[in-house]
Amino acid sequence: MAIRIKSSEGGTRKNRGCLWTIIVCAVLYLCSCVGFAMLVGNAFGNSKLGDKTVYRIDMKGIVVEQAQEDNPFAALSGAVPFGAQKQETVGLDDLLSNIKLAKEDDHVKGIYLKGGSLSVAPASAKAIRDALIDFKTSGKWIIAYAESYGQTNYYIASVADKIYLDQVGEVAWHGLSGTKMYYKRILDKIGVEMQVLKVGTFKSAVEPYFRTSMSEADRKQTEVYLFGIWNNMTAAVAESRHLTVEQMNQYADEFMDVQPQEKYIQYGMVDSLVYRQDMDSVLVRLIGDEDYTVITTSKMASIERKKNKAKDRIAIVYAEGEITDETGDGIVGTKMIKTLSEVMKDDDIKAMVFRVNSPGGSANASEQINHAVKLIQEKGIPVVVSMGDYAASGGYYISSEADYIYAEPTTLTGSIGIFGVIPNYKGIREKVGLDIDGVGTNKHAAMLTNLTMKGMDEGERALMQAMIERGYDLFTRRCAEGRNIPQDSIKAIGEGRVWLGQDALRLGLVDELGNIDNAIDKAAELAGIEDYALVYYPKPKDPFEEFMKMLDNSTEEERLIARIREMVKEPRILMLAPVVEIR
Repeated sequence: MAIRIKSSEGGTRKNRGCLWTIIVCAVLYLCSCVGFAMLVGNAFGNSKLGDKTVYRIDMKGIVVEQAQEDNPFAALSGAVPFGAQKQETVGLDDLLSNIKLAKEDDHVKGIYLKGGSLSVAPASAKAIRDALIDFKTSGKWIIAYAESYGQTNYYIASVADKIYLDQVGEVAWHGLSGTKMYYKRILDKIGVEMQVLKVGTFKSAVEPYFRTSMSEADRKQTEVYLFGIWNNMTAAVAESRHLTVEQMNQYADEFMDVQPQEKYIQYGMVDSLVYRQDMDSVLVRLIGDEDYTVITTSKMASIERKKNKAKDRIAIVYAEGEITDETGDGIVGTKMIKTLSEVMKDDDIKAMVFRVNSPGGSANASEQINHAVKLIQEKGIPVVVSMGDYAASGGYYISSEADYIYAEPTTLTGSIGIFGVIPNYKGIREKVGLDIDGVGTNKHAAMLTNLTMKGMDEGERALMQAMIERGYDLFTRRCAEGRNIPQDSIKAIGEGRVWLGQDALRLGLVDELGNIDNAIDKAAELAGIEDYALVYYPKPKDPFEEFMKMLDNSTEEERLIARIREMVKEPRILMLAPVVEIR
């Protein structure tokens, strides 16, 4: 029986259709205008750097793995009430490439880190910080200024030769905490039971559905990786600021966020208190001339690089986000397999670097992607994985087949475990007075309906748990094959436990600590090539398609109904690492 959902808008649908006709016509007109603007922009873009250039990195926005081309339609989203809010992103690839160019180009005199609200995870923050440290080997300067520094931003800024803070600014330095939200009591109130099947003592991603607080296993693993990240941060800042780790922890215990500005100077955390407008005179003093040019990240990225025209190529394939089967904004299985197939069919590609930044997701999609990586290797193309902030659970699954794996010390990886979540709406059904009855030809003919509307009985739970166990066996077998480690050993370090990259190295889950540049060098070494060009996958998203997404006029209610329908359609077997908000 199908449930029909009527629109409360009735006749307004026709009016909306007319409105849409007008909007589409307007969009087509604007497209021609924007297209012309893009041609003009390209004609005047890619200019060379001025003689006295400062590369200013604006420390704001959200760091993502791969920069997207500027969407020329984005400005239009604010003109119509589509509910879409522009979320500024910064490509880690652009940042690292720009810093390298700034180091090598004599026109760039220094780097100015401005602001302190960049949203960036620990592993990516370390990659940026390491690039800045490498920049300083050129003998050029780095300065930093912010009205307030977020904790991770201060960790990055600590490499600067001088750290400036606004006269009434603040520096966040208080330590790390990991928190989760637990939904069991809310679910109990509305009459929904989340039936959980899992393998792995530490597989805690599903705990919020059936607990009200952390399990001891989850508390233990969270403490281990939080302290690991914090120890890396404090040691790095202490070295850069000529302090001790003990001092950095003492300052954190004082909750520096609310301390008077003079204390930041006294403790050696910043060098000077200035107003924003004073920074121009600081730059003039460093450059020795009032006539200088400031270039931002987006403009710096448009500066033309020397193109390597070598026939041999190394493919850089980005895999970022949650793993899904056919739809989503992260790693969509069908799309990723198509991308990997393109890599495999290109005879000029001699090696592949798989940049993985994912907490996991669909077990089925993870298996399909794992197989696609194998097919590339069978063609004689070596695959090297470079792990980002996460390469956990399904993210580790798709990484495990690689010939060589790099991780950052603070990468969250492992989480080798599996779970299934099946909502049971019996409680809410009884609250509203909805009864269900029917007939079936076989013992379990109505099992899928029973799972969500009546709840699992012992026999049904045993069947479902057996499926989860088979999934875990396949997962650990794939990891064992990829890493050449006995499956029992993988199971012993698995159990759904999350490991830092530095611990994963000790356990044999990764081969070396390093960044994407290290992975590229290794890929070239394994392929036996010295002169090569880099090609990047997937290609940037089409700006027009992204704009059309902004025009999605479905209501939040309709989107919620669609998500619920997807959830109850079939049991979800997932490989996800626990999502802990680190502050």
